Amino acid sequence: MGEVEQAITAIRAGNPVLLPTDTVYGLCTTAYGDDPTWRLYELKGRDERQPTALLAGSVEILFECIPELRGDIGVIVRTLLPGAFTLVLPNPAGRFRWLTGERADAIGVRVPTLQGPAREVLDEVGCVMATSANDPGGPDPRTLDDVPERIRAGCSAEVDAGPLPGTPSTVIDFTGREPVVLRDGAVPADEALARVREALAT
Repeated sequence: MGEVEQAITAIRAGNPVLLPTDTVYGLCTTAYGDDPTWRLYELKGRDERQPTALLAGSVEILFECIPELRGDIGVIVRTLLPGAFTLVLPNPAGRFRWLTGERADAIGVRVPTLQGPAREVLDEVGCVMATSANDPGGPDPRTLDDVPERIRAGCSAEVDAGPLPGTPSTVIDFTGREPVVLRDGAVPADEALARVREALAT
């Protein structure tokens, strides 16, 4: 069984997998259920109160997962995604409660720009929960060798895409009246907000 098939099988079984994104290597598993989430949190050493992103293979899949993303929020999603962004969006139905941390009414989402084996995996599984494959507060992994050994050993599969850019996604919160930049990352936040303003004005 090749690495793509191993990753698909492991994700569907709810096991942790190392998957390349368009920014850094991610620690991923199925997004459909709380038990896989808690196992992944335990492996990483992540506080269960912290939110984790829903990473979808396409904008269409994201809208299927969270159909409430309509109106201006839907415009924002289509303007910035796919791309190296994590968008914190309203979650009025409280979907994927195990991913939202202490804010059930908000959810972080990603639709990375992918190709190759990682694209094949997401095309099959649709979406995953994803966090960077590092120790909490540690350096973001640009290669599989950068992933802490204990995390790598605890994963059921890994997909190697070679060196990645290494700068994490830009995180912007769109749940309030004005957007809030939570992390300036792979794409300058000012550039993203300018694109959003232009899209909403048309």
